[in-house]
This record gives sequence, C-alpha cells and structure tokens, in this order.
Amino acid sequence: MAVVELERDLGAVLAAEHGNPFAFLGMHGTAEGLVVRTFQPQARAVEVVHRDSKDVVGSLANIDGTGLFAGTMPGTRPFPYRLRIADGNATTEIDDPYAFPPVLGDLDVHLLAEGTHREAWKRLGAHCTTHARTDGVSFAVWAPNARSVSVVGDFNGWDGRRHPMRKRHECGVWELFVPAVGPGVRYKYEIKSSSGVLLPLKADPYAAQAERPPATASVVTPSSGYRWGDEAWMEARGRANAATAPMTTYEVHLGSWRRKPEEGGRFLTYREMAEILVPYVRDMGFTHVELMPVSEFPFDGSWGYQPIGLFAPTSRFGTPDEFRALVDAFHRAGIGVIVDWVPGHFPTDTHGLALFDGTHLYEHADPRQGFHLDWNTLIYNYGRREVASFLINSALCWLKDFHIDGLRVDAVASMLYLDYSRKEGEWIPNRYGGRENLDAIEFLRRLNEIVEVEAPGAVTVAEESTAWPGVSRPVHQGGLGFGYKWNMGWMHDTLDYVARDPVYRPHHHGQLSFGLLYAFSENFVLPLSHDEVVHGKGSLIGKMPGDSWQKFANLRAYYTFMFGHPGKKLLFMGAEFAQWAEWNHDRSLDWHLLEQPPHQGVQRLVRDLNRLYRERPALNEGDHHEKGFLWIEANDWQQSVVSFLRRARNPEDFVVVVVNFTPVVRHDYRLGVPAVPGYREVINSDSGLYGGSNVGNAGYVPAEDVPAHGFASSIRLTLPPLAGLILSPAQPG
Repeated sequence: MAVVELERDLGAVLAAEHGNPFAFLGMHGTAEGLVVRTFQPQARAVEVVHRDSKDVVGSLANIDGTGLFAGTMPGTRPFPYRLRIADGNATTEIDDPYAFPPVLGDLDVHLLAEGTHREAWKRLGAHCTTHARTDGVSFAVWAPNARSVSVVGDFNGWDGRRHPMRKRHECGVWELFVPAVGPGVRYKYEIKSSSGVLLPLKADPYAAQAERPPATASVVTPSSGYRWGDEAWMEARGRANAATAPMTTYEVHLGSWRRKPEEGGRFLTYREMAEILVPYVRDMGFTHVELMPVSEFPFDGSWGYQPIGLFAPTSRFGTPDEFRALVDAFHRAGIGVIVDWVPGHFPTDTHGLALFDGTHLYEHADPRQGFHLDWNTLIYNYGRREVASFLINSALCWLKDFHIDGLRVDAVASMLYLDYSRKEGEWIPNRYGGRENLDAIEFLRRLNEIVEVEAPGAVTVAEESTAWPGVSRPVHQGGLGFGYKWNMGWMHDTLDYVARDPVYRPHHHGQLSFGLLYAFSENFVLPLSHDEVVHGKGSLIGKMPGDSWQKFANLRAYYTFMFGHPGKKLLFMGAEFAQWAEWNHDRSLDWHLLEQPPHQGVQRLVRDLNRLYRERPALNEGDHHEKGFLWIEANDWQQSVVSFLRRARNPEDFVVVVVNFTPVVRHDYRLGVPAVPGYREVINSDSGLYGGSNVGNAGYVPAEDVPAHGFASSIRLTLPPLAGLILSPAQPG
C-alpha cells in the first residue's frame, strides 16, 4: 500500500470515519504479502494466532504509537486467525470482526432496499447469532447518508474507532458482526454525517431492549427462548376479535394500575402483573385488555405516546420475555391483548430518530409536514418506502413475535390531514391541492392489508376523531381497512349530557340519540378512555352532577346505557370502581376506595354488565348492524327517558333497555314491547347490590295486551331514579 493511501486510511480510522473499514482492516493480500491490520488502542502488543493450529504466526507493530497494529504474515494464501492481545497484565484472544463475511444476504439487502421486507426486525438491530462458526452479535442499522457508522458499547469502551461498520450500498444499511459479544451488553451507534459532523450517539431503531429510562442505551437481547402456552388462543383469536363477538376492553396504564407502596411505590413487574392484573381482568369479565403504549419511551409523562423503541417493550417492568409471559398469561385466561401503537409522531430526543444520519431520514425536512405543533414532535415521512417499512415491521413484530392481538393506532386524524391543528400558511397542500395526506392514507391502507395477511386474526383499531368516511371499511371497498374505530362523537355527546344537572337534560336529549344516526356507519368502539380523566377533566364520577348519592347513581345509569348501546366497549382503569381522583400516572389507583360500599357497588355493576354483555348475543352480535337495534322511544325528552331493543340474529333473543336520567321515580311507565308473557329484570342499576335505593319491579313484570310504541303488547314499569334497566323475555315465576 502506498504511503499516501496508508496515511489516508490510518487517518480515517483514527477519526472514526472510515467509510469502508473492511478494505483496510483485517487480513489482505498485498504486493508485500499477507498484511493484517487491527486497531487496538488499549493494547501493549498484538500477535496473530492460526485459528486451527493455535500457533503464533506473527506479531503486529504499533504504527507510530497510534494504536493501529499491522504486520506481514508468511505465505500468500489467507488463513483463519485470531488476535492475541496483551493489555496491561492480561492477555486475551479474540476473533477479528474484520475477518468475517457480511451477515445480510442478498435477498435481505434486496428486500430492505425495496421496502418490502416483512421480518426486517430479525435482520436489523442487534442479534445474538453464530456466524461462520463463531458466536457473537450482528449489528445492522439503516443510515444511508452517513459518512461512517460505528457500533459502540460496553465491549469497546464506547470508542467509535474500534468497530467501524460495513456499508451495504444497495440498501443504505451498515452492518458488523462482533465476535464474543453477548446478551446484556449496552450499545449505541456513533454516526458521522456526510459532511463529517459527529452526531449524538443514537439508540438502535430496531433494538429489542433498552436501558431503563432515563438511561438511553440499547441492550443486546438473547434470542427469545420463551415457550408459549397459548396455541389454542392464537388459533381462535380471530373469533374473539370479530365484529359479531363481544368485546369489552379494560384500558390499562401499566405504571399506575397498582404499585408497591411498601417498596417505595415501585412499579409492578411484568411477572407480578401476570399474577395480579390478569386474574383481576378475568374476574371483572372483560374480554380484552388494552395496554397504553409499551414501546420503549424516554419520558414517563408522555405515558408512552412519544416512543423511541418501536420494537422494544419498555424495560421499566422487565425483559421482553417477561412481557411475553404477561401476554401469554392473558391468553391462557381467555383475554385478548391490544396495545396502543404510535406511528403518528416521535419525539425529538437526540438519541432517537431525529436527524438520524445527519439528514431528515425518518421525518420530513419541511416542518410544515414534519413537525407536530401540538406535541412538539416529529412526523414520519410516510411516503418514503424504508420509513413505511420500518413502521409496518414494528406492527408485525408486536403481532407476531409478542402475540399481540390488536393494535390501537393513536392519533390517526393527525396522520390523515395535512392541516391538522395548523393555521393557513402552516401546511402544504397535496398534489391535488387538498388537505388529505395521501402518503399517510396509502401507508395506513397498506398496513392494514399486510396485517390481515401476515397476522391472521389480529385486528387494528383507529383512534380517529373526525368524520373521515370508511375508516373501518375494507381497503378493497375504498376504506382505510381498520377493524374498528373509536366513536369519539358518542363519547363527547353523552359525557356532556350526563355531566349536566338533570333539570337541564330535557333540552339536550338529542345528545343521547344522535349517535344512532351514524352508529352503523363504522365498526365503532365506545371509549371512556384515559383522555377523559386527565388534564383537569376530573374523573368520570367527578363529572356527575348532584350530591354523592346522585353522582354514583348517574354513573351507574350511564354505564348501563353504554353497555346497552350498540358498539364495543372500552373503560379506563379506575372507572370500574368510580375513582374520585383524576388519573395520575405517577401513582397507583385508589384501591382503598373499595372498602366503601358505593365503590364496591359500581365495581359489581360493571362486572355484571360485562357478564351479561358477553353472554347475551342480543347485546353483542348486532353491535355494528342496524338489525341489532330498534328504538322503542327515542323522543321522551320531557322525562329524560330512552328505551330501545337490542336483538340477536335469533329473533327470540332480544333485550329491552330503559334508562331514566332524572332523579324522579317514574311509576306506571308504559313501554311497548314484543309480545311475550313477561320480562325479567336482569340488570337494575338502582339495585341495593350496586349501592342503589332498590326501586324497581320486584325482578319481573308481566306483559299486557295494550298497544304502545308500535307494538301490540306493552309493560308497565316502575323506573328507578337515575337508573337503567335491562329486561329479558321470561316466563312468570
């Protein structure tokens, strides 16, 4: 090698910006013979040992004291070798990373470049593997515009000069196999931009595990050895997620559901949650649990909605396999697991995706497209195939590797509209002059199509707060392809109604009935989520008017109305026992309230409503079909009473729902009903069991041949104050 070239390469190695380290480091045939070069700045001496014979073949000299050791070996044919390094008083032997061939195969490279790799998380990131008969870790990261990339970590003193990576120019991925590195090692990527600027150390976008925040390094994770026991659930989960199946979901923030006060208020671990949370959800009768984002995130106050690690369950509660054990425990208990997933934006933390290789790689360069004003976060460039592939792979990783049953996609409206929360001049129209984000629309459709094929039985749920048409309509019918959509309109209207003093409710009666005008235009979920009990909004029980008794009665009536109403159900933790305090992510729920009868009563009602909703097809089969619902009386606004039928496909399976939203007992309230001998009260939210006043119909009411509300038969009811009734056809006695 010419002196000029040697000085150039040596300078690049010392500056940690060699773009092609495999052309310089390692063993190479030259005009002078076989040359071995290795950069070992900590070493006192380096020898080359034949890997098979164990003989010392030659010694390497420290070039000008720089730490670059080089020397000529006898012979002309390359041979397998190791490096024997003397460092202080210790001597170790290592395999030279620059003696190994590429890890990524040609097909991987082609699919990554094309943006069509369906298991990219198994190739990118850090993976314990055996490569060329040697154990170690393969590292791979996408940074197409970087001048150089090095992997740094515990194994090399965080020195970017020690392990520069090989660039696969076809796909912009840098890779390196590092022998002898194993699980538990912390690492990041040291990246220099195309102009040579040293960037902040970057966490691995595809990391399977990270340090516990506020630390930010990625962690090498062993190949999962978890042995699943949920085969029966996975085979049948499509039925549990179906539009005609009961779906009642308990939304949980894992960091504050319950803590360990006797141990300084620490979090529960994933394994402790499997022992405590899973039985609780099963006992309460929920069919699904929805976990607020568990993707690794730096700031507790974001609740997980500003994630950094889209492939890593947060280390706050344990390891990836311990998270798998939690999911498995839910499945064995017959409970589906939905995870909040956030492809809508990501934080600007310097160790994350922002300006990842010195360019706007994951985000749009123009802040009018690439920056969220509301959250001070960055927006993915959905039109870039590698970015779309990154997000789709994240979704598939959760659904396939972690057996997640559904993804609730956060902030879909912010993705669909270019002018979302922007003023005139703060956004860029699409190519047709409109405000629709065409790239995001295409991404969401592609995501849902791929999920349907790659993760059979899994479901996606959109948190979409506008009237965008066809959110839950299949892509081939012109929709976005989601399985379900949160019904934000129903939630806002009905919460506004029940928060009013009953004296004013007659003037707002339409807020109860308006949702039925569009209830079957989408596959709706009725959400009473965390968003309704934070930021000064108070708790659900706190929103209710009146004295303490009326507040509890109002809440029980509202829950009865909700479970009778068409649509799948979602309830945020704490609401099931009427927690008074607004939710605080830094502390446990107020479980001590269950020592008080009114809170016990609300919890018992929710348990019974869940049971009834699950067991009666009339309440769940027609959640998304107009044949499953029929108004009896929608317009009794003067008395603030609503009544309707819920019906199953079997015409003999139906229930009557009646809710009185005033504190006045209504005697002899005549209600038209289908002609059967009589009706049994299967739910009375005013029952003493639930903390009510025990006003009702003694459990049964006979039908009379008196026409009313378009029916030939009717019943005379006593409507309890601020209460809901669910009545089922029954024989006398």
